[in-house]
Amino acid sequence: MKRLFILLFSTISLLRAQSPIIPMPVDYQAGSGYFALKPGSAVGISSNIEDLKKLADHLISSPIVKSLRLQAKNRSTNVINLEILKSPSADLGDEGYSLTIKSKIIQIAANKPAGIFYGIQSLLQMVPLESDRGIYKIPCAMIKDHPRFGWRGLMLDVSRHFFTVDEVKQYIDAMALYKLNTLHLHLTDDNGWRIEIKSLPKLTSVGAWRVERAGTFGDRESPKEGEATPYGGFYTHEQVRELVRYAADHQITIVPEIDVPGHSMAMLAAYPELSCTHEKVYVNPGTNFAEWYGNGTFKMLIDNTLNPANELVYEYLDKVFTEVAMLFPNPYIHIGGDECYHGYWEENADVKALMAKENFTDIHQVQSYFIKRLEKIVASKNKKLLGWDEILEGGLAPGASVMSWRGMKGGIEAAQQGHEVVMTPQAYTYIDYMQGDRSLEFWIYASLTLQKVYSLEPVPDDIDPKYILGAQANLWSEKVPTIRHAFYMTYPRAFALAETAWSPKSLKNWDSFIQRTEHHFKLFDQLQWNVSRSLHDATATVKKQGDDIICTLSTEMPGTDIYYSMDNTFPDQYSTKYTSPFKVPMGDVTLRFVTVKDGKILGRLAAIPRADLVSRAK
Repeated sequence: MKRLFILLFSTISLLRAQSPIIPMPVDYQAGSGYFALKPGSAVGISSNIEDLKKLADHLISSPIVKSLRLQAKNRSTNVINLEILKSPSADLGDEGYSLTIKSKIIQIAANKPAGIFYGIQSLLQMVPLESDRGIYKIPCAMIKDHPRFGWRGLMLDVSRHFFTVDEVKQYIDAMALYKLNTLHLHLTDDNGWRIEIKSLPKLTSVGAWRVERAGTFGDRESPKEGEATPYGGFYTHEQVRELVRYAADHQITIVPEIDVPGHSMAMLAAYPELSCTHEKVYVNPGTNFAEWYGNGTFKMLIDNTLNPANELVYEYLDKVFTEVAMLFPNPYIHIGGDECYHGYWEENADVKALMAKENFTDIHQVQSYFIKRLEKIVASKNKKLLGWDEILEGGLAPGASVMSWRGMKGGIEAAQQGHEVVMTPQAYTYIDYMQGDRSLEFWIYASLTLQKVYSLEPVPDDIDPKYILGAQANLWSEKVPTIRHAFYMTYPRAFALAETAWSPKSLKNWDSFIQRTEHHFKLFDQLQWNVSRSLHDATATVKKQGDDIICTLSTEMPGTDIYYSMDNTFPDQYSTKYTSPFKVPMGDVTLRFVTVKDGKILGRLAAIPRADLVSRAK
């Protein structure tokens, strides 16, 4: 019986492994034979409703099959049928689908258009990367699928670096292919205000533009009085509507973030009277104006916070949120609330008077006061307030939802109080972090590997899952100046986030995921989308052992060997094979290493001078 179980489990695993789909479907049963997708294949719809017509057009125009010039027509053979079920299936819900692939017909059925859309994405992922004499042989299969979570998100920071409407659309295209359904746009920060507010025109005439600077973001020269401000941009009302429509056509909701009361330098550059100091400030081009301490505390050397005791602040924010609510039909407005420095508040006479009036004994109560006032403003627009987990400090506003970024603790606390939570702990979801060895990546202060993202479990033990909306990965753009680099930083880590947020926990399997990821690397190449293959590289970890430096090499890639040299030669599959940690000798030594799979070099060559290894040693 035990052997039979093992054989059955292995067979099921093999059948699942034949699917290239990310995220892994809930139920995938491989069949025999194939559907011949070729020029002249048809796309049919079960009823003449506008949603199905649009979905058929989406399939036909997909760059994966566009060259085949599929025909929109109903027929009985060599057709892909799209069907909204007349009798809804309780198992599928609003976003689930069934996908049946037979030799003569493909059937995608769902309760709602969203389900049809996601069935199309699975089908597109199953299209072979190469044809057999003009025929793309799609393996026969039966799939039933639905998401684990309703919030499957990515955050794109468009403040630190601005991305055009077309670039954001490209980001949406990739999200949609992997069933990610929430795009959180970080629209405002110290480095730029990116949305038109007609009632406060200086927010964009001043706040959207900054001086041009090169070099490392965070180490750049401060702006000078009278200096030109050519870098920046913003989205007009019509451009926002265009993005919202485009996202909706791809089953994606855009959640806007207006980050207050901290991170407000762009707003204060336009309206300095809103700060505690009233000092003239400039939109920050990447200048360091903070001191960060190891215990999580910090000090802002320039006031970038709104004055919570100034009624004009709330009048202006009411104007901002009135227009934002009008432009974004989703239920949430994200108000930021993170990393607000309280030092200028503590010194301000008006804030002191506010604390006395409200009987506050802690400055965190002032931030809670601010957030609760914002919650009323947001609620007056028929929206829900969403914020980073700092909004818990001093007491959470009654209707607020929380994005838990400083680990899971804030999310747990909010869920225990009965509030909605999006889990986005930085150690698992901050995809601006390096994804490989620092010698091979653009440096930032922390690392986040693909496997670490994949290991995220959004629902902590002993927490009612109904309060966990889902999970999200965040791309802060200080070190991301172009959309191609945004793709490099996002993928494949967003594959891992997508599978975590969609697939049942029980189906997650690292080896299977990697096998499928390799297929999607090639798909990205065909689509001319940038993608990181850092997964193929090795990583060096160093520690001190007495006076010695001991190096450990590792790779996340199953079935991969590592070869290295320390004699000023380039390693290959004939060099020293890594088997265990080794001592790095004294002298002018450079450690070089590379991964090898199936007898061929796989990853990039890493080269680390001994001095750099010493600096890594713990």
